[in-house]
Amino acid sequence: MTTPLPTTLKRGFLRTCPSCGQAKMFNGYLKIQDQCGKCNLDFDSIRSDDAPAYFTIAIVGHIVLPAASYVEFTYSPSLMTHILVWPPVITGLTLGLLPYIKGMMMAVTWVVKGRKKN
Repeated sequence: MTTPLPTTLKRGFLRTCPSCGQAKMFNGYLKIQDQCGKCNLDFDSIRSDDAPAYFTIAIVGHIVLPAASYVEFTYSPSLMTHILVWPPVITGLTLGLLPYIKGMMMAVTWVVKGRKKN
C-alpha cells in the first residue's frame, strides 16, 4: 500500500522519513542520514540538489517584498532603517525555512522516483 501524497509531504515537512514517518531524516541542520532507522529507506538515493534553495528564495521573496513595500509606502522610514531591518529578517526566514523545504523536496523526489525502499 502506498502512502498518500499529502501524508508524504507532511512527513517531509516534519523532516521525518517519507516512507514510514517514524525516524528523523536529518542528522543536523541540513545533513541527511544515510538511511531510515525504522524502515531502512536509503536516503542517499534521494537527492534534493538545489531545489530547496530555489523554493526558499522564492517564498522568502514573496514574504519580504510585499512587507518591505508596505512599510515603505505606509511609514516612509529612512534608508538606514531598511538596511538594519530587512537583512536580518531575510536571513532569519531563509535559515528557518530551508530545512523544512529540504525535507519536503526530499519527500517529493522520493515520490517522483517511484517510492523505492533501497
